[in-house]
Amino acid sequence: MSATWLEIRRGTAPLLVSFPHSGADLPGIESGFVSPWLARRDADWWIDRLYDFAADLGATTVRTSISRSGIDVNRDPSGASLYPGQATTELCPTTTFDGQPLYRSGQAPDEDEIARRRMLWFDPYHEALAAELARLRTDHPKVVLYDAHSIRSHIPRLFEGELPQFNIGTFSGASCDPALAGTVEVECAASGLSHILNGRFKGGWTTRHYGRPPDGIHAIQMELAMRGYMAEPDAPTPGNWPTPLDPDPPLRAVLARILQGCIAFALKDAA
Repeated sequence: MSATWLEIRRGTAPLLVSFPHSGADLPGIESGFVSPWLARRDADWWIDRLYDFAADLGATTVRTSISRSGIDVNRDPSGASLYPGQATTELCPTTTFDGQPLYRSGQAPDEDEIARRRMLWFDPYHEALAAELARLRTDHPKVVLYDAHSIRSHIPRLFEGELPQFNIGTFSGASCDPALAGTVEVECAASGLSHILNGRFKGGWTTRHYGRPPDGIHAIQMELAMRGYMAEPDAPTPGNWPTPLDPDPPLRAVLARILQGCIAFALKDAA
């Protein structure tokens, strides 16, 4: 099931995997940016392809092809910061992760344009998430919303040093049962790669908005450091970024076990 920029693949397992930042499309708005490449640079490159096994597990997937620079569907639509006091980007970002201006002078979206982009892309994306979660809940007492992300390993403006390979976010424990977070942590630890729970990335608006454990919806965010599945140059340029997805990244097997664990968590104690 698809509608141009919004792709929905329905499964029957109690798991929805969302891809809010893997898109690079800027329909009708590209000319306002300083550089089309810069406007696409901070995408979660290839993340939907990294998780291409999800459908084989019976998971439902929801993906937008719209670039996060057009509108970020994982930000609070009110404009409130998810991380007060820390560097971040807005609902309609005006800078890159590194703080570089995205728009030409006088071309940044005003309130009317932000509202237009919300209506075109933000609202339908979240209507799709809500509808798919409701569908899965009719068949399962518990469902897991797994919000899939990735980011460059080194971005000094956002965090110090090298980011752990696996960054698990549960809104400090509010968006899911501790047993789900524990299941994901166990698989990350078994990989031998670095991981952290509720570190720099505690979960974006999707995790915080939909995670309602008492209502049977358990939301968790996974922010991967990109080095786990693609080469990262010291300084990304139009000539070297993005690099290709590794043909067979070992990380994929770990992620498959993580998603299997999410499904097992949801099915445990089901009638």
